[in-house]
Amino acid sequence: MPADDTAKYATGKVVIGGQDGAENFVFRYFCVQPGGNSTMPDQHVHDHGIYFLHGKGEVTLNGVVYPVQARDMVYIAPNDVHGIINTGDEPLGFICVIPAKERLQEYLKLTGKSA
Repeated sequence: MPADDTAKYATGKVVIGGQDGAENFVFRYFCVQPGGNSTMPDQHVHDHGIYFLHGKGEVTLNGVVYPVQARDMVYIAPNDVHGIINTGDEPLGFICVIPAKERLQEYLKLTGKSA
């Protein structure tokens, strides 16, 4: 996994979130252009659910590389080190669902963990 803590040729936006009344999750769409990547390496105290809509790429998860394509799903557990690279010739699009910030803060308070 490249040691670059910034996304390259990638854009994202919130599709459903607090502004829509969603209190427990944030539903986001990301698009990574050919040769691009998500923030790498990335690591969080929350989990992610990812569904790939189009394109081909690789997900690096705790040092293991997995090929991905449209209709693949990936679960990223809390504190897993991860990143996504577009290895194809077309944009790699995916949905990423994470907990709402408020729910995450409640979880951290209950467990005594820190962000």
